Amino acid sequence: MNKKQKNQADELLTLKDRLNEELFAKLKEKKRELEQQEQRRKEEEEARRREEQRKREQQKTFEELLNESNLDWRNFK
Repeated sequence: MNKKQKNQADELLTLKDRLNEELFAKLKEKKRELEQQEQRRKEEEEARRREEQRKREQQKTFEELLNESNLDWRNFK
């Protein structure tokens, strides 16, 4: 029974309990840094897409603008 109780106690321990406090703090800091990098990367990607869309809008020809227009000449007869 003593061995069984020891196994149950080991199962209750979490990874945090088993790790050194300093190592755990370093891991949390690294996680936070990676999340910040991912957030910056997403923001940069979004800004790049908006800039490309803006440039495409500026480069449209009159024909493209006319085709995208929802105006119908029949409404103005």
